[in-house]
Amino acid sequence: MKVLLINGSPHKKGCTYTALREVADELERQGIETEIFHLGTAAVRSCTACGQCAKTGRCIFDDDPVNQCLDRLRQADGLIVGAPVHYAGPAGAVTALLDRMFYGKSGFLALKPAAAVVSCRRGGASAAFDRLNKYFTIAQMPVVSSQYWNAVHGNTPEQVRQDLEGMQIMRTLGRNMAWLLKCIDYAKEAVPRPEQEERVATNFIR
Repeated sequence: MKVLLINGSPHKKGCTYTALREVADELERQGIETEIFHLGTAAVRSCTACGQCAKTGRCIFDDDPVNQCLDRLRQADGLIVGAPVHYAGPAGAVTALLDRMFYGKSGFLALKPAAAVVSCRRGGASAAFDRLNKYFTIAQMPVVSSQYWNAVHGNTPEQVRQDLEGMQIMRTLGRNMAWLLKCIDYAKEAVPRPEQEERVATNFIR
């Protein structure tokens, strides 16, 4: 079993990575393979709502990390998205990435456990955390919880490591993710997946 962790910070080994690394280390202690994918500093396009991804399962734009993330996520059993907090929300590159990953091609994500991790200097963590979880709940992904909201505080990796409660929250998240993945794997032969109805879309203005 494998979990993909997306590091949405422009800093490869910064505060967000420090939190994700703590989760990944705990997952690995529980026998779960991990991959941390760094989004980097290159521009990530916004979704243009062209609809082509609904036909192909891939984004029509192949010049940024979206399709790379999709390919990795198809091979993973779980997802954790880490983002720094910018003005009480996730960094713009992260939401641009997720908008395109989830729009029109998210069927394969159903029932894959997911979680969000946010990193902030001081405030805005709850709003950013809430925004990220909405991607998972619209795609039928079970949201893995911890003992508190999944946030760490600090302005440097060293300060994040001093957030002892935050670090414990990350380890608890890793254990809970590992437990749920093992439960799903154990039950996959005995418990059939939920029946899927044909999607209904109700427009309120006609």
